[in-house]
Amino acid sequence: LLSLICGTITADAGTVTVAGTDIASMSAGQRDQFRAEHIGLIFQQFNLLPYARVLDNVLLPLRFAPLRRARAGVPRETASQLCSSLGLPADAIAAHAGMLSVGQQQRVAAARALIGAPPLIVADEPTSALDAATQTTFLDLLFAQVQTSGGTLLMVSHDARLAPHFDRVVHMSDITRIGEGAL
Repeated sequence: LLSLICGTITADAGTVTVAGTDIASMSAGQRDQFRAEHIGLIFQQFNLLPYARVLDNVLLPLRFAPLRRARAGVPRETASQLCSSLGLPADAIAAHAGMLSVGQQQRVAAARALIGAPPLIVADEPTSALDAATQTTFLDLLFAQVQTSGGTLLMVSHDARLAPHFDRVVHMSDITRIGEGAL
């Protein structure tokens, strides 16, 4: 489902509309550009470049998305502020991503998704490696940043304890009953 929404795979039938745009009718290159500009991704395994510094990891999406880069203001300052607001200490911001703890890497992945205020943040099991207290702290920080940017968070999790944190919860077993425009 996330791959369809992000446009990394295409549907066999029907339409996939994201942010008012039918991405199913786009070419692969157009979907890539749309994703870069409009969707911030938090991968389950974070997909950070371990040899690159934290700020370089956070700034990476801006290389492919000029509109998103423009929304980021002064990119390095914005990236540093995002990292700080997500609870990363100053010494971690200057470190190579591979040297960070799992929780810190998760916050870097969130900052990378949030930079340039994409309208949609898609998160695939971003709290799976965290204990309950750290999950709550991370979600609070993530929600605050999404609210500040005016975006939407779409998160997938197998952890039912996270449901109370969200305005709307859809179980995959419910998908066949969802009508057009429901998601």
